[in-house]
Amino acid sequence: MKQLLFTLALVGVVQAQPLTFTPVVRDLQQPLWLTYAPGDGSRMFILEQTGRVRVVQEGKLLQEPFLEISNLISCCGERGLLGMAFHPNYRQNGLFFINYTRRGDGATVIARYKVSDNPNRADPKSAQILLTIEQPYANHNGGMLAFGPDGYLYIGMGDGGSAGDPQNNAQNLGSLLGKILRIDVNKSEGNRAYGIPEDNPFLNRPGARPEIWAYGLRNPWRFSFDRETGDLWIGDVGQGRIEEVDFQPASSKGGENYGWRLKEGSQCYNPSSGCEREGLVDPVLEYDHSQGNSITGGYRYRGSAMPALKGAYIYGDFGSGRIWAAREQNGRWTAQVVANTGYNISSFGEDPNGELYVVDYRGTIYRMGSR
Repeated sequence: MKQLLFTLALVGVVQAQPLTFTPVVRDLQQPLWLTYAPGDGSRMFILEQTGRVRVVQEGKLLQEPFLEISNLISCCGERGLLGMAFHPNYRQNGLFFINYTRRGDGATVIARYKVSDNPNRADPKSAQILLTIEQPYANHNGGMLAFGPDGYLYIGMGDGGSAGDPQNNAQNLGSLLGKILRIDVNKSEGNRAYGIPEDNPFLNRPGARPEIWAYGLRNPWRFSFDRETGDLWIGDVGQGRIEEVDFQPASSKGGENYGWRLKEGSQCYNPSSGCEREGLVDPVLEYDHSQGNSITGGYRYRGSAMPALKGAYIYGDFGSGRIWAAREQNGRWTAQVVANTGYNISSFGEDPNGELYVVDYRGTIYRMGSR
């Protein structure tokens, strides 16, 4: 009964304060992501799947891209320029990182670049490839990059594609596919252009890749760290029935197994019944394909423009355009639809003040607010 009353209370608050979606950038080409450089709230950086990083300065989309790598990538479908993250010390070192699928074979490439003397242009000659991961199929490439509160770079990798993870990559600790990886970009070790954090959970396990932080993921397209608590929220795209949100508290030591392909969401997948559940972490939120078919992970809202949603986890669906707000009570998370946008939600974005944006794959960025 308490849970029911809480849910109804949330619905009432949202209905009393409808959400608004104000266009801030138009005429983009298949936008997939937006971000800001640390300490710089004056410029928005937007990824276009076809290989460009665009700059929005003082509300104006600059004609010249910050970076253009269309000649390096395979595109499109689920391939292309997929992720970007600025180094936490970007103001001092000018470094940033991108995730793209390579022209020719579609392999995932994690590369480091440096800004040029012009703050609105990167130096294309500064590229250093940190990591290359072969992809057996064209889909489920993941793509997310984000620095955690610990200063390490987290990388989202899908299971390698096809359907049903036929190679069982997500459960194979010898593969980087179907995982979230965690690396130290501030040093190199041996033949690697990066370091392995000493507390990575599989560092000393024979046969396991030391880069792995968490596994059992199908396609963790977008994840985020709560700016207040450091908790990790993962939107993992489902197979044929269930879309899920996975949660990792900031106190985690890593090593979580989120279940794919044994489970899809909280339900058995392979085998279809009687799957072994011991040691598997269930999602905190899920929805079936009557509500949408491709989850886009979002953010725990910490801004002020939508007071009714303060502290809620906001996420959406690429296929249906629905947006949910989820809250926790008595150890359980409950979500309610707060908007039916009709957008193809490829990402959410968060500005330095914690305000949220919606990236519509059809070419527009919207700022979320409330009346």
